[in-house]
Amino acid sequence: MKKAILFNFEVDKSNNQIKVERTFQAPTELVWAAWTESDILDRWWAPKPWVAKTKSMDFREGGSWIYAMIGPDDEKHWSRVDYLRISPEKFFSALDGFCDQEGNFNPSLPKNKWENTFKDLGDETQVDILLTFDTLEDLEKIIAMGFKEGFTAGLENLDQYIAAQFFLRKQNKTNQLPQVSTYLNFPGNTEEAFTFYKEVFQSDFTNGIRRFEEVPAEPGQPPMSESVKQLVLHVELPILGGHVLMGTDAPKEFGMTVNTGNNMHINLEPDSREEAKRLFDELSSGGKIEMPIQDMFWGAYFGSFQDKYGINWMIHYQKK
Repeated sequence: MKKAILFNFEVDKSNNQIKVERTFQAPTELVWAAWTESDILDRWWAPKPWVAKTKSMDFREGGSWIYAMIGPDDEKHWSRVDYLRISPEKFFSALDGFCDQEGNFNPSLPKNKWENTFKDLGDETQVDILLTFDTLEDLEKIIAMGFKEGFTAGLENLDQYIAAQFFLRKQNKTNQLPQVSTYLNFPGNTEEAFTFYKEVFQSDFTNGIRRFEEVPAEPGQPPMSESVKQLVLHVELPILGGHVLMGTDAPKEFGMTVNTGNNMHINLEPDSREEAKRLFDELSSGGKIEMPIQDMFWGAYFGSFQDKYGINWMIHYQKK
């Protein structure tokens, strides 16, 4: 049985600070990536129904992240994070504040310093977060703006996204035969699309349609909405020549947005770890790595990237 999720949130007015302790059911390298890579941050950072959209990110000491929180009516609030000190997979600090679309800080709104410490606890990771404000007034203004509620919701987005994706991938690999498939993401109409493909190819789903309601509940996670429960977690459809289409819904409730740049991946499942590493290294050369290939706690050796020609790939090796 997995441990309960730790979440402590303390406001220290005497030192103008907010202190947060939070655990995640994932190894440190993955949690670190979730906090430091824009593609993953955009999936969970905003409290639903808002979404985060990165304009630019340069994660290095002296670099910055400029992003917008976008509401359901397209209302936008811009922020900028300037990275101060980085110790990979252990610690980073940054100066955070509201800004305009060009990244110019708004002097009328609070700024604060983030200090995030990552602790490797084996099959889970603890992140200790310290936010320090210049004045008590700034601290109280952020609290009044709903920081605790919004930040809590964002962390829950990350929990649910991790749980859904890892449950899905654990179900996928049933043998050691190499396989190539096409992996499709939809904004909520996966079942409609795959029903159409099923009729066109006169085929049938492998093991039916798996839905988000099948994801085992983790201790401390909020309940999933009924609308999300009925969305498609995973579906497979053989088409021509043994090729398989795989698909999933990407719920906005998880802070995920589907567009023409991230709606399709070529999914490679080689028959050995060595071949998986070779394919990842050679195909990703000159491209943009979304997730470095690494051992995942659901038992797979997995990585994803966009190659230098803009094509999205997933490499997934897992023993039966």
